[in-house]
Amino acid sequence: MNRSVPSRHHDIADDLRHQITTLLIKPGERLPSEADLADRYKVSTVTLRSALAVLQGEGLVEKIHGKGNFVRRPLRKIMYVGGWGTLDPWTAAEAALRVTVRTTTVQGNGHLTSLLKVPTGSPLAEFFCTSHEGESPHGLARIYIPRDLAPVGVLRDESPWREAVTRFAVLNSPPAAVRETVCAHPPTPDEASALRLGSVVAVLAITRIATDATGRVVEAALLVFPGDRVDAVFTTHHVTDERQTQR
Repeated sequence: MNRSVPSRHHDIADDLRHQITTLLIKPGERLPSEADLADRYKVSTVTLRSALAVLQGEGLVEKIHGKGNFVRRPLRKIMYVGGWGTLDPWTAAEAALRVTVRTTTVQGNGHLTSLLKVPTGSPLAEFFCTSHEGESPHGLARIYIPRDLAPVGVLRDESPWREAVTRFAVLNSPPAAVRETVCAHPPTPDEASALRLGSVVAVLAITRIATDATGRVVEAALLVFPGDRVDAVFTTHHVTDERQTQR
């Protein structure tokens, strides 16, 4: 009778996992180079990389381009609070996070025209935001607003506007309504690369549409968070009819 024999790369992954969980290799510590590990375990670099891929998929090891493989530090979860104006981790409440913003003007097409309800080719202000805690990425966002709603200077890297954008606030008056659609899915190749995710970690994707009192869409935000690094909380506020309370 044939018995399945564990692959060599699983044996290597088991040994490295044991060293990590027993703190023989500590959080934040760089592993030996792939060539050195392959030599130590007497395997090819292909087999060694398969072993590392197992640990990367489990979230124990992360590979930083140009630097090597590191034992991942314990993940600190951040909180996404549904509703307008309370979006962590992009606010000052998450002081440990560093947010970078790139701004540009793009022409609306395809999915964007549908989200913002604008004609194809309409100019849009785009804000591409990323947040990091040390070397660890915590989230991505692409925010779009109609170009005519962007105050003068917002696309010129002027610090007051950049600070406002990191709070994900429309730069005019608050919207009348916000609609958020939440789903989980496997990361795209770009998301996996930017967030340093293994294939087994899903992302939490939130599409947020803000409209003003006339029904015009004033912002579309496409947010992506690693599924193992975020909790999302949504609170419903019941509005009391003033006419009934006055009776």
